[in-house]
Amino acid sequence: MKLFKSFAIAAIAATTLYNCSSSTGVVSTPVENIDTLPLKTSELTETEKQHWAHLDLKKDTIPGMSVDKAYDEIIKNRKGATTIVAVIDSGIDIDHEDLQGAIWKNPKEIPGNGKDDDNNGYIDDVYGWNFLGDAYNEQLEYVRLLASGNTAHPRYAEAKAERQSEYDKYVGIKSNYEQFLQQIKNADDALKRETKKENYTQEDVNAITTNNQTLQQYVAVAKYVYSLEFDSLKDAIKELSDGLVDITERLNYNLNVDFKGRTTGDNPDDLTQKYYGNNNVKPIKASESHGTHVAGIIAAVRNNGKGGNGVANNVKIMSIRAVPNGDEYDKDVALAIRYAADNGAKVINTSFGKYYSPHSDWVRDAIVYAASKDVLIVNAAGNEGTDLDIKNVYPNDAVGTGPEVADNFISVGSLDPKYGSGLVSGFSNYGKINVDIFAPGGDIYSTFPDNTYKSIGGTSMASPGVAGIAALIRSQYPKLSAPQVKKIIMDSGLALTTKVIVGGDPSNVKPFGALSKSQKIANAYNALLLAAEVAKNL
Repeated sequence: MKLFKSFAIAAIAATTLYNCSSSTGVVSTPVENIDTLPLKTSELTETEKQHWAHLDLKKDTIPGMSVDKAYDEIIKNRKGATTIVAVIDSGIDIDHEDLQGAIWKNPKEIPGNGKDDDNNGYIDDVYGWNFLGDAYNEQLEYVRLLASGNTAHPRYAEAKAERQSEYDKYVGIKSNYEQFLQQIKNADDALKRETKKENYTQEDVNAITTNNQTLQQYVAVAKYVYSLEFDSLKDAIKELSDGLVDITERLNYNLNVDFKGRTTGDNPDDLTQKYYGNNNVKPIKASESHGTHVAGIIAAVRNNGKGGNGVANNVKIMSIRAVPNGDEYDKDVALAIRYAADNGAKVINTSFGKYYSPHSDWVRDAIVYAASKDVLIVNAAGNEGTDLDIKNVYPNDAVGTGPEVADNFISVGSLDPKYGSGLVSGFSNYGKINVDIFAPGGDIYSTFPDNTYKSIGGTSMASPGVAGIAALIRSQYPKLSAPQVKKIIMDSGLALTTKVIVGGDPSNVKPFGALSKSQKIANAYNALLLAAEVAKNL
């Protein structure tokens, strides 16, 4: 579910420069008349941008999860019980400075002795397990279907048409990125010469007056780049260059019918082959940052003067590497869920997804297994701006809009820091039946590999916010069951009736309450209040 951050792919593809995410009977909603709050019209400060997901809608007019309020007024210095949260994702930088003290370590495993000390089938699984082995790039699931040559498959023709459409689209996007990047590089070189500055400013560019038509074009290029909210052409060059890497990988690996990425030696269509991969849970290349970012949203050490604060204050992250640069295998996901459940996780975050799933039943069986172990699964709804009551996404806990196989699975859509019609992230999927709740996911600041930090957006960022709330509840009230925690999160959110733009399409406006089962946005403060009430009755 990669999301290109600053350049909208569709916009760049379409234009050239010169054509210039049963009731307890108690619903805690201490914020009154929430839909009548004034809109925040000023730009967010840098501090607010990095922290907005933890702010309070009533106090700050920013649709955060009231995490700060929960700590200030409820948790204070109470640590609670240590809660293990499994992050099934790409590799996690477990050595990151802002995750120290928040990484799970298998108490039954002796590091580095080459033995399976706990007899779970996984040798030296000290910090978790890596079901991908040394692999990084992978095909998309519908490309695997084409590669199988199974023309009798009921979705073969659909997959073939989709692959061709996507391939042609990305070829066009790549060409436009390359052209635009060259224009910016040329402009940057010319403006350095004109201003005699290596790091010229927007004010320097605005001050240029010339009759030279070529230089006028370069000034126009710069002004267009500034209009895209870049601070410099250098930043735009880096963003486009990174985007080109992603696009090239999309064409060469994800959409390549002939590419074979799996290196673990097992048969991904045989669930009985369980013990493969290795114990290296870290990223295997610099660009493998997704899992580290997700982990930080949940568990970055609070108030240590580094980076940002995680939602949960007494949590251990179990790292399970199962999500490649491409679509995950159902077998890896099913075994990862079972591994987490067997090794003490009380919450699992799954910030990934796809629209073809040949063994979706394996994953649903694993969800049921996790439920039997009292494990809550928090899942990203997806980034295609589509209605999941119409289009199936995987993993999920139901077949279509049918009954849920267990009551331990929460699907999370994404919010932007824009209370009002722009509240729902343009990329976020939604669904009155198949999405449970919304949470902050637009431009979330968190940990990146090698002790760095970055803001990125996606329902992948909304899901760990809710996983963090779940961990808080399970830490403070450990006797509450996974279904109770799920229900508390859904019942205690802030209910909104405002109309919002859906799928990034200004002509598609719906009541916010029509986009999810709970009709709410997740709220840590309210969740803890309700959890306290429910726990009293146990």
